[in-house]
Amino acid sequence: MSLVVLGTACPRRLAAGDHCLAPVDPAEVKVGGEIGRRIDVTIDNNLLAIDVDRDFLERFRGKQAIARSGHPDRYVGLGKLIDAAVTFAAHTQNPGVIKLKDYLVGELIKTQLPDGYMGIFQPEHRVFALWDLHEMVYLIHGLVADFEHFGNKASLESARRLANYIIERRAATGEPRSVGKLNTERAFLRLHRATEDKKYLDYAVDGMDLRNWDQPVGGHAYTFMNVCLAQLDLYDIAPDESLLRQSRKVVDFLTARDGLLVNGTCSSGEGFHGDQRTTGTVGETCATAYLIRLLHAMLRIEGASAHGDIMERAIYNALFAAQMPDGRRLRYFTPLEGKRPVYEWDTYCCPNNYRRIVAELPQMIYYRSSDGGATVNLYTESSARVALDEGVALDVRQETDYPNSGQVTIHVDPSRPADFPLRLRIPAWCEKPSVSINGKQLDRPVQRGVFFTVSRQWKPGDRVELDMPMTWRLVHGRKSQDGRVAVMRGPMLFCLAPRRIAATDSPRTADRPLAERNAPNEGLAARSQSATVMRDLRLDPRSLGEPVHDATVRPDGLACPVRAWSPGKPATEPPDLSLRLTEFADPAGEATYFRVPDAASAVDDELVRGESSTR
Repeated sequence: MSLVVLGTACPRRLAAGDHCLAPVDPAEVKVGGEIGRRIDVTIDNNLLAIDVDRDFLERFRGKQAIARSGHPDRYVGLGKLIDAAVTFAAHTQNPGVIKLKDYLVGELIKTQLPDGYMGIFQPEHRVFALWDLHEMVYLIHGLVADFEHFGNKASLESARRLANYIIERRAATGEPRSVGKLNTERAFLRLHRATEDKKYLDYAVDGMDLRNWDQPVGGHAYTFMNVCLAQLDLYDIAPDESLLRQSRKVVDFLTARDGLLVNGTCSSGEGFHGDQRTTGTVGETCATAYLIRLLHAMLRIEGASAHGDIMERAIYNALFAAQMPDGRRLRYFTPLEGKRPVYEWDTYCCPNNYRRIVAELPQMIYYRSSDGGATVNLYTESSARVALDEGVALDVRQETDYPNSGQVTIHVDPSRPADFPLRLRIPAWCEKPSVSINGKQLDRPVQRGVFFTVSRQWKPGDRVELDMPMTWRLVHGRKSQDGRVAVMRGPMLFCLAPRRIAATDSPRTADRPLAERNAPNEGLAARSQSATVMRDLRLDPRSLGEPVHDATVRPDGLACPVRAWSPGKPATEPPDLSLRLTEFADPAGEATYFRVPDAASAVDDELVRGESSTR
């Protein structure tokens, strides 16, 4: 059966099992811009700042250190930490990160018991306690990653012994199939690829009935998408297009059934939801990480630019908002409305899944196309070396201030003159994109929401100029946000922090504390800062100004100046409030949706389509 997806990076119909795109070796990718800054601060201020002995390793050594760090006695996340450290090390080749991953792996292996067990549970609870099995399968992930990237055979052997322990202990009690509940499948498929041992494949597929897993989208979002990814892993090994069905259901639920939030993520209370609620336990970091990972996998298989569009929004908004701007502290949930508390500990799922997905971002910028060309998916200051056909090595480099503007210069330097296609993702938000080659604008139209292909003989020194004009747009809210709008520019969502509200007749006060403002206006601005009132502020779309510099989130960040009417103020009078909306990753942001006098000034979300009746 053939796979065809319109508007893709695929140059032809692909047979089942083929992929449109292949990722580039992360060691060959260098990343700057905000994506690169997040990678750097996550390494320097988070990964390397953790007390790994106290909070992770000592628990495995039996010293109960977790009690001192304050986290409940259930789950540590050492396997995910190792997986993140290995992936960061492979990308950066940073000696400090390599030293850390070697230390983590070495100290972990020392704790392995003669029967293969690694963990923190007493013998009677091993394997059958949810968090014990969850920890062990991610230890397998981390150990196999060390073998994949660094050829560490001791890591692979340790992973095999742990996997054998799991298989044998579960088989001894006749444990029933549990596909989709314990996140086990991907680790065993990964171990199968590394060892070519069929018993790991059989355990993941037949032992858990992975091939026949077919459920409506619902329940725990992170776990559901993890099993989707396991089916995509199996698709790589034993192609069957039915294995894509569940992942397509997820994308359909997000884009056609209101499962996607405007900041690019999903989940409420860790589960899928379609009512567009924005407060409380919304936007779990684990769900955001696995959504990005799922879209990356689907983009590789199908080549649909829509996957890249959602990835981009999720990364720049939901993902980066899950981290404080300096990188040190992370969030379990990142609501769109209300306060966003940081998570107290470095252990557990969300902090470690954040580290893992940030470590994987370099693999999502550039791809090698199935016909020997190259594809650019994410825009950020960066460079990569891509191995093309016939021994051609392509050095590609982006020069851009994205996401501040949509101007991107792509330097194309093949090792020798060569014919190949270069594909550029044209975001669906961009109305009037244009492409120039070596300063000459192409005369054919550039369509948004697809990959734009330039096929020619490329020579060292060639350059592509991509211009994607950015303007403010008000995006219609849906379901529980009906009648309100969100403010966006390019891929960026903007929010309102209470301290960024000032009365209009108090000049230049938007960044001053209320106590320093003029007394007559202080009460008006203060009343407008309550959570309930902020949601009912009415923006004046005519007052949306040019973006201004704002370093709240990142050194070269932007803010949106706009005026608004406080609740109850008639629109026939001048707006009485001056607002400065900041980027969604602002940790003080508490409001994302607002009212406007006329909803006709808003547009539909370009990532959302009509109700689907397929699949």
